[in-house]
Amino acid sequence: MAKSSVFGTDGIRGTVGQGMINPDKVLQLGWAAGTVLAKNGGTSVMIGKDTRISGYMFESALEAGLIAAGIDVYLVGPMPTPAVAYLTQTFSCDMGIVISASHNPHCDNGIKFFTGEGKKISDQMEKEIESLLESSVSVVASADMGKAFRVDDAPGRYIEFCKGTYRAKKNLKGLRLVLDCANGATYHIAPNVFRELGAEVFTIGTEPNGMNINHECGATDTKALAHAVENHRADLGIAFDGDGDRVMMIDAKGREIDGDIILYILATMTGKPVPGVVGTVMSNLGFEQTLKAKGIEFARTAVGDRNVMEALVDKGWFYGSEPSGHVLCLNKIGTGDGIVAALQVLAALISQQRSLDQVRDEVQVYPQVLRNVTIAKRSKVEDNAALQSAVDAAELELDGKGRILIRASGTEPKIRVMVEGEDAKLVERIALELEQVVKAEFS
Repeated sequence: MAKSSVFGTDGIRGTVGQGMINPDKVLQLGWAAGTVLAKNGGTSVMIGKDTRISGYMFESALEAGLIAAGIDVYLVGPMPTPAVAYLTQTFSCDMGIVISASHNPHCDNGIKFFTGEGKKISDQMEKEIESLLESSVSVVASADMGKAFRVDDAPGRYIEFCKGTYRAKKNLKGLRLVLDCANGATYHIAPNVFRELGAEVFTIGTEPNGMNINHECGATDTKALAHAVENHRADLGIAFDGDGDRVMMIDAKGREIDGDIILYILATMTGKPVPGVVGTVMSNLGFEQTLKAKGIEFARTAVGDRNVMEALVDKGWFYGSEPSGHVLCLNKIGTGDGIVAALQVLAALISQQRSLDQVRDEVQVYPQVLRNVTIAKRSKVEDNAALQSAVDAAELELDGKGRILIRASGTEPKIRVMVEGEDAKLVERIALELEQVVKAEFS
């Protein structure tokens, strides 16, 4: 089934005040979602958000639309995306909605939908919701309108859930951690989780003001975390993105530990044999070869945690990731969860009495360069003859000792250029040349 035009790879996202990211459009979206839900027998929705300033406006708009459609609304305030997915299940709600643009800056926002089981909604449901976006909003009879409830104990419930996923025999006492919460939705959750498990915790990115979410901090920019790890002489650092579904780490040597390395730890250090794991086309070739040398099957999907999830379910496996930090531990929770993934890494390290930097040294990682080229509007790259010719020439230079991937972002007006290979200088030059071609053809 073809993907709808309104929903991207991770819900609806854009600049505040433009397109669907307007209060009137979001009210209509809430009504449309509520109407589709009610048609299928649903009665209640849980709404959470991250810390960006526009979340208040869109929370009210969604609430109004859903109530107009006869749906009860449970409001949990700023909470990580995986927390909303979890709480949607524990409150027996029929749908969960998160107001967040994830790793994007504060001027963007978005809407993510979950089923009552905490999974991404189906393409079919997305199409049904989209089909109502041009209809006039109708209001059910007053007696049938939904009601709104504020859930005051949501943070505590989720903190206890996260702690319950940590299964090592020894707690985190003696471990010095730095947490970077990206001034986002984990700011009041993650520090409590790790402190209550015994770690000594230092924090950055825990003072959200509505506009500093993801700004020079968090999983998309780990330089500040690397400095903090060095300054505090910490064992490691952990960075989340704005809505808490991504995690990146910094080892004691200041090196970034991405989703590939995290997946390697989950695959090789959890104590039980793991038949296989799932990554994406962005996963490092050297990482894949390291896994295969250990007899662990590796499957690649298109970019997007939804695709990783589908492959894991199809194969009956537990662990999958994207290099950007979306990590799935389906034996713990049914969606990507940065806090839960970090806890599984710490449990593995503590159980085997190893440090993060020791494990990092085991993994062969090919030099990889990623360039993001901003374009005027989202475009397809497959049919551009000049770009394809440049890619063909570059692949001849790599001579089978590397990979090139050029794709349009599913969440932003950007084209991503990825080049990796054994020769770092060659990789850097090819990436720069391809970046220039993309700018010439699409900017």
